Amino acid sequence: MTHSCEKTRIGIFVKHQDDAWRTANELVRLLKDRCVILGHDLPCLPDDLICILVLGGDGTFLSAARLVGTRNIPLLGVKFGEVGFLAITLEKHLKEVVEKVLNKAFLIHERARLNIQLVRENKILADVDVLNDMVINKSALSRLASCAVYLDDVYLTTFRADGLIVATPTGSTAYSLAAGGPVVHPSVPSIILTPICPFTLTNRPLLIPDSTAIEIRLEDSPEDIVLTLDGQEGFEMDPRDRIFVSKSPHAVQMISFEPDSYYKVLKTRLHWSGGRT
Repeated sequence: MTHSCEKTRIGIFVKHQDDAWRTANELVRLLKDRCVILGHDLPCLPDDLICILVLGGDGTFLSAARLVGTRNIPLLGVKFGEVGFLAITLEKHLKEVVEKVLNKAFLIHERARLNIQLVRENKILADVDVLNDMVINKSALSRLASCAVYLDDVYLTTFRADGLIVATPTGSTAYSLAAGGPVVHPSVPSIILTPICPFTLTNRPLLIPDSTAIEIRLEDSPEDIVLTLDGQEGFEMDPRDRIFVSKSPHAVQMISFEPDSYYKVLKTRLHWSGGRT
């Protein structure tokens, strides 16, 4: 393996499964002091990381994005999970990919995040950036949730449904897609509102500009409503709570090796076929 002699290190963020850990340990032995394994709850990240390899599925990638926070450290997803829309390479290509990274032969694409604030009686209970989505969900046996949505302080509608998803373009291929939402290219500056099993067929998924300030109020909703952020963190909601959503100033930096590898990943993960080249 040949690469420049500049002293930089690669971070490895590992899923809790044996094959991912075996691969991580092999990389550490191969690269010696050029490689460091990162934990989920580090108070700070090393300053000399050129990037972080994320060994796992999309959930692991979302955890890594939360770990990075506001730091401009690029992430590179390596597929170990079942689906992996956020992974651009496979384990079998890892050594080749690491060599490219050490030689800085890669591109960086920014993925937008949303800032989510949960407010109760004028007190902020949560202030979190998400890469995929926020989800308002009722419990399995509860009656419908009523989510009143305001866009730039103007009332839009009240979604009566099992829940409501507010997603980024990156998150369009996650829960929103399963709920009938559109697939949106990550470079399209937008926010997706997708109701979950709406009571009326006139409540459809909606794409709005990412400059829009969103407020959601739970009107006449049951007590057992949960707000989930990127599938990583959950909050039990009070019917009087308000949620404020806006585009975060802190994007996630993602590594790729082609000008637009998104379509290739999309076709592979969704098993799209076609005879044309």
